[in-house]
Amino acid sequence: MKSIHVHLSDLQGYSRLAVQATVGVTDLVEAMHHTILRLPGPLDKHSSKPASAAHRLVEGTLRTTSGLIYSAVRGISNLVGGGLDVALRQLQPEVAQLPSSAERAAFLSILNGVLGDHLTTHANPLAITMGWYQGGKPLEIATQSLAMAIPQAQPRILVLLHGHCMNELQWTRNGHNHGELLAAAHGMSPVYLRYNTGQHISSNGRALADQLQSLVDAWPVPVEQIDIVGYSMGGLLARSALHYGTQAGDRWIEKLGKLVFIGTPHHGSMVERAGNMLDVAMDASPYSRAFTRLGKIRSAGTTDLRFGNLLDEDWHDRDRFAPGADPRQSVPLPQAVSCYAIAGMIAWVHGDLQSRWVGDGLVPLSSALGHHKDPRHALAIAPDRQKTVYGATHLGLLDSQAVADQLQEWFAIDSAKG
Repeated sequence: MKSIHVHLSDLQGYSRLAVQATVGVTDLVEAMHHTILRLPGPLDKHSSKPASAAHRLVEGTLRTTSGLIYSAVRGISNLVGGGLDVALRQLQPEVAQLPSSAERAAFLSILNGVLGDHLTTHANPLAITMGWYQGGKPLEIATQSLAMAIPQAQPRILVLLHGHCMNELQWTRNGHNHGELLAAAHGMSPVYLRYNTGQHISSNGRALADQLQSLVDAWPVPVEQIDIVGYSMGGLLARSALHYGTQAGDRWIEKLGKLVFIGTPHHGSMVERAGNMLDVAMDASPYSRAFTRLGKIRSAGTTDLRFGNLLDEDWHDRDRFAPGADPRQSVPLPQAVSCYAIAGMIAWVHGDLQSRWVGDGLVPLSSALGHHKDPRHALAIAPDRQKTVYGATHLGLLDSQAVADQLQEWFAIDSAKG
């Protein structure tokens, strides 16, 4: 069956986003309009009041009349959106298992990375639901179904967790897939997770802990060992799941043998920190303050990457866009699990401080290796379980031969825990 780039449910989701975007832009323009009417100073911290009676009269009149217009635009947009929603719903039910193209999956993954929490909150059909995949197809987590889908299921499971704004298909880059090569060489069954990277890492972590337990319970043969490879945000997701799984007393924790991080921003990504600095700069003037709304559409998962948040406590009851110090709770690595870290460096030599800060272009070297000046946050991964790959970008780590060779070497070691 031919792969399809757009499903009917996609059209419904896009129409909802279009309406919400129209309303959002209307709010932004109205805020700018009202700011200009007040004529504040360029760096005023608070709303300015009209300086004269004439100014008050003009400002009040224009605010009232323009407010009616903006309210009308919002009302019409919501009315049209509701009609589209009803009309598209009549075209359902759509065939549930229509094959989806890799292009569609990639676009939805980016959309979820940027707006995933918003999509989930508004029950938008574009929101990705967490689930296990193999060969690009979803797996039904039931013993008989898994036995049919994976006829040669091995007692050792290799779990692969993708990065931010990505999906499990993107483990394959330029014809290379670390997971497939590792599984073939070491007698493991690879299983890939697809998840909404726009949701809080802690929310996904708790859900992954449950998903791993369900997978182990339904696996066609007794599970002897689980190994996890997390790329970028996937590594943070693994750590969060391990925390919540341990809290819940999940049995899959006892099966965990190796935990490998590839380009994981354990202590945050400089890209999201730059985004936060831009928020602060835009908020400095009343004339640009309305535009901070554009920056603040970025998802909870994205802002978690500022420091590498893993737990609910790291973000709960906090303004995730406000500047401030690292709020994270300490989450050490488990001593009973063999943990490894691979970092990328765009530079071809170790270089200076600037090169180490740039790292792979998205994640600084120290963050990827778990180094931190505060011993509470330092991951203390053994030196022989760390690897720095030079001349590699963040995405380049996915098809790096040096990364592949290092993974093979580590997995060739006796897989006993510790």
